[in-house]
Amino acid sequence: MKNNLATEWVKAAYSDLIVMESIVDNELVTHMTAFHSQQSVEKSFKAILESEGINVPKKHDVRMLKKLVSEYINIDDDYILDALNTLYIDSRYPSSFGLLPNGKPTLEDAREFYEFALDIFDRVCKILEIDPKEVKK
Repeated sequence: MKNNLATEWVKAAYSDLIVMESIVDNELVTHMTAFHSQQSVEKSFKAILESEGINVPKKHDVRMLKKLVSEYINIDDDYILDALNTLYIDSRYPSSFGLLPNGKPTLEDAREFYEFALDIFDRVCKILEIDPKEVKK
């Protein structure tokens, strides 16, 4: 690991995964699973930037961050990134405000977002040579 701030970004990403683990099967809060998924992915991407000495923007756009980290990690699922970008803001409002095309994310959506965030986290840990067990302490 090149610096402590990158490690802190990884720990922050993991904290969102912990929250998701406890709520991912709760239909009432699928929008919050989406929110924490976006946060975990964002923080994972920012860990890469920090590790590489690249200025970490104070932006929450995971599509923009994906472009900045594309040299270090390949992400093929733009659909999920687009959905997470949309849900980052919208998850804070009732579903009548237009979450996703059909309202609040389903349980299936929430699980897909969680699995996506977990995969990104695991891949970033490998890239940065961080043992995920160490992050969990």
